[in-house]
Amino acid sequence: MGSLVCIVSYSPEMAGFLEREFWEEGALRCAVGAAGAAAVSIAASQLLLGAALLCMLVARVQWRLPQGWPLLLAFFLWTLAAMALSDAPAAGWPQVKKFYAWLMVFAVLSTAGGLRHARWLAWGWLAGGAASALWGCGQFALKYAGAQRAGADFYEAYVGARITGFNSHWMTFSGQIMIALLAGAALALWGLDRGRARRVAAACLAVMALALVLAMTRGVWIGAFAGGLYLLWQWKRWAAAALPAAAVLAVLAGPAEVRQRAVSIVKPRGVTDSNLHRIYTWRTGVEMIRRRPWFGVGPERVGAHFRENVPADLPPELPPGYYAHLHNIYLHWAAERGAPAALAAVMFFFWQMAMAWRRARSGPAGLRWVHHGAVGVLIAVLVTGLFEYNLGDSEVLAMTLGWTAVSDRLGRLAAA
Repeated sequence: MGSLVCIVSYSPEMAGFLEREFWEEGALRCAVGAAGAAAVSIAASQLLLGAALLCMLVARVQWRLPQGWPLLLAFFLWTLAAMALSDAPAAGWPQVKKFYAWLMVFAVLSTAGGLRHARWLAWGWLAGGAASALWGCGQFALKYAGAQRAGADFYEAYVGARITGFNSHWMTFSGQIMIALLAGAALALWGLDRGRARRVAAACLAVMALALVLAMTRGVWIGAFAGGLYLLWQWKRWAAAALPAAAVLAVLAGPAEVRQRAVSIVKPRGVTDSNLHRIYTWRTGVEMIRRRPWFGVGPERVGAHFRENVPADLPPELPPGYYAHLHNIYLHWAAERGAPAALAAVMFFFWQMAMAWRRARSGPAGLRWVHHGAVGVLIAVLVTGLFEYNLGDSEVLAMTLGWTAVSDRLGRLAAA
């Protein structure tokens, strides 16, 4: 014991290591880093989240609860009840483990404390998103050249194997880029003066926008358009009016496959496009909810019970596609865990969006870009959720919760 006292007495570094401020700063940097790393690596993000939680425990940081936290608690408890009542409770364990990703909102909310932390996160996403987008554009070039050499139909080959950036799936990649693009756009529109910083941000945004187009993820296109329209409407109305024309121009100026993918929203190319597959998943989800509205079929049990719930008027032969989830976050949560669980989760996100919108309208001018960014991100994520199980991806969930928490925290500080 005496030797330890001696070391602390004569080692400023060791004394600093034992001070509470050291661990508080570590918690802050790891929490913001975890949210930022979600744009490029879920492994790094979750390691940093664990480090942030450990630092918070050592420093005895007070946990702050997000506004609307009873809704989150209801969602978690209802998930556990649905799991206990399912035909295979153990199969639902992965969804219990995913509660860990939801801790992002508590970690960031409890540690972030200034506008500079929002800037850290926005610039982290701009840099990481642009790097992943550049890698994705390179993947597109290689895929296109490979199809040309093989004499293959590029559209047929590409739709089932699109660019993924630093991720393993194009849907997750597209969701990450969408969120980074909108948060970065909010920073560029309101948070940066004309100059080098804004030019760098604009270059990052341009690369991410290009990658988002080339990823050809239609639901994310629609979500990003909705979120971008909100941001531009709040910035300058003429810019919002020009966005549809810019979107059409981007489609027309891009490769023929991009135009074909855009047209496929209303006119699919057989089963290559997933329109029919979506009809099966959505209608079957509605049937699952109708039959088991309160607790659903159980977490991770949608795929196991899919065929027995296909509506009788649909042909029994399923079109090609993935059937372990319903490609709609609202239907999936309700079918898997019951309508009350889905309603609680959705109400939480709408609550956060409403609070961010109110702060953006009436809060300090210097903070409004953070709140506008939160509204834009939540609009995009919630719209995309109509077409995909996007909040089931830990990366997309972590980024959404991270920016929501930053907005929540800065709003409370401004009101104090």
